[in-house]
Amino acid sequence: MEFDLSLILLALPIAFVLGWIASRMDVRQLRMENRQAPKAYFKGLNFLLNEQQDQAIDAFIEAVQSDPDTSELHFALGNLFRRRGEYERAVRVHQHLLSRDDLSPDDRHRAQHALALDYLKAGLLDRAEAALLKLEGTRFETQARLALLANYERSRDWEHAAQIAQKLESAGQGSFTSRLAHYLCEQAAAHITNNNKAQAAQLLNQALRIAPTAARAHMELAHLCTQQGDAPRACQILADAMIASPSAVALIAPLLAQAAIAAQQGPRILELLKDCYQRNRSLDVLDAIVCLEAASGTPTASARDWYARHLESEPSLVAAAKWIAGEKLEHEQFHPQVQRALDTAVKPLTRYRCAACGFEAKQHFWQCPGCQAWDSYPARRVEEL
Repeated sequence: MEFDLSLILLALPIAFVLGWIASRMDVRQLRMENRQAPKAYFKGLNFLLNEQQDQAIDAFIEAVQSDPDTSELHFALGNLFRRRGEYERAVRVHQHLLSRDDLSPDDRHRAQHALALDYLKAGLLDRAEAALLKLEGTRFETQARLALLANYERSRDWEHAAQIAQKLESAGQGSFTSRLAHYLCEQAAAHITNNNKAQAAQLLNQALRIAPTAARAHMELAHLCTQQGDAPRACQILADAMIASPSAVALIAPLLAQAAIAAQQGPRILELLKDCYQRNRSLDVLDAIVCLEAASGTPTASARDWYARHLESEPSLVAAAKWIAGEKLEHEQFHPQVQRALDTAVKPLTRYRCAACGFEAKQHFWQCPGCQAWDSYPARRVEEL
């Protein structure tokens, strides 16, 4: 068979033309896809800026379908699902990202962090913990540790919370000594419930070594001493706390008065409370003074005099209600109704209010039940803020 050179010469131009046409068609297809993907992306962004999340999700799904390899679109879509509370869909998006072999290490860590947030929002704390622990040594390490800390606090796992807090403090992320003292107090409370008072005392003393100014540790250790029948030591611990934690004297004073009565140290503590009241005109401190004077046999009129003098410097409805309770009115038959009305009116004023979120409660909390912030409740009541 003879080799026909003319056929080769004829086939070369045909192959070139066909190749050129095919390349033009591929370029045109690519350009069309590239035009469609950004158009869908910008449409989604516009919906997002206008707070139209449903339309934004539809637009981003369209963009992802046009360009399934774009990780940024997946991140945007997953975050939108999480914000809308569609945690299962958010998890699927981020798990899909993690399953890709072509994902960069940084994007993989980012997807892992996003997946952990999905689990946290969904309340799947065990899965969230496992996902967050995988972020050690990444650029999301600090964020993961803070999320872990909140997770352990939420599940009341105080030992693991303490470990994370120590890591954060070692990494220079702030001081966590006060929070560590709270964790120890929480563990001590559990031991007291289980009647393991020796271990509770050890934890409370450890809390005082970590945070010498922690009012809670002083107060709970004093309460433990009272339970064990050691009123003099409880009295001394609370007296020391008045000096160590001046901002918490309103909380400490009532306990100190009770301890002083039990330890028969009324006169000494009374002088301490009077001195404290001169520097910090708190109604709780004043109530403690009145309580000690009543225990020592001081006439009831003295209590009314204290509240009257308080009213001279502080326009307090609570003090006025306490003063009028012991007074004889011109129409004494109406005294119970007047007193009942005053007591009702002052109830909202005797609450404690969280400085972080405004949550109000009858009792003082070391951790706000509303926003979970620590030490956000001032020792003073609403009327005195």
